Amino acid sequence: MKKFIILFFTIALLFSCKNNPPNLIRIEGKQLPITKEISSLKAIDSVIKPYRIKVEKTMNTVLSYTPIELNRDDGILESTLGNLMADLCYQKANPIFNSRTGKNIDFAMFNFGGIRAGISKGTITMENAFNLMPFENELVVVELTSNKIKELVNYLITENKAHPLSNQIKLVITKSGYDFKINNIPFDTTKTYFVLTSDYLQNGGDHMNFFKNPVNLYKTDYKLRNAIIDYFKETDTLKVKLDGRFLSNI
Repeated sequence: MKKFIILFFTIALLFSCKNNPPNLIRIEGKQLPITKEISSLKAIDSVIKPYRIKVEKTMNTVLSYTPIELNRDDGILESTLGNLMADLCYQKANPIFNSRTGKNIDFAMFNFGGIRAGISKGTITMENAFNLMPFENELVVVELTSNKIKELVNYLITENKAHPLSNQIKLVITKSGYDFKINNIPFDTTKTYFVLTSDYLQNGGDHMNFFKNPVNLYKTDYKLRNAIIDYFKETDTLKVKLDGRFLSNI
């Protein structure tokens, strides 16, 4: 009995000395605003400074000049910036596509939301190009059936936005439907067409599902931003206008 009492008190003592596991009671956070009062670390600044100077110099490099302001909403169903973007991408990508396939792109189409910034009148810098296209999208060519092209046209009419279209397109909304020409030739329902766009849109971005599952898909290995930069470098003064490539007669 004595041994039992000693064992009981020994076990009780062990349990009473055991630490309970900690429990999370609350989480507290504090906002630390970045102000001029926060001093920078000289050691870090000295490392970053050369790179910052190099980036700023690159971004301030002058590429071209525009005599007018360019933006995405200066027209109803087309825009100066949209026309420029679609036309220059066609101009830069078609030689690549032709050299690989022996064929030509029929037209180019991109999305209104893909134009991320306007360009003010005056010099155009590398920074303008990056602001215009901050994404790593690549140019691709899709071969579409006539039914897919009809879906594309219906999308444009339903959206009623100035989606960038290249100047090979002439689309007029009429009371009875629409008139549609590609390279001044009426749309042919027996043909397939080669359309230049971005890999993002080809995957159904911005609800452009007509680009998905094409007859053929061709990658150019050419980034959209690089096409913009290359075109700006090659063009001393941009000449852009609204030319009625997509309009409504209703």
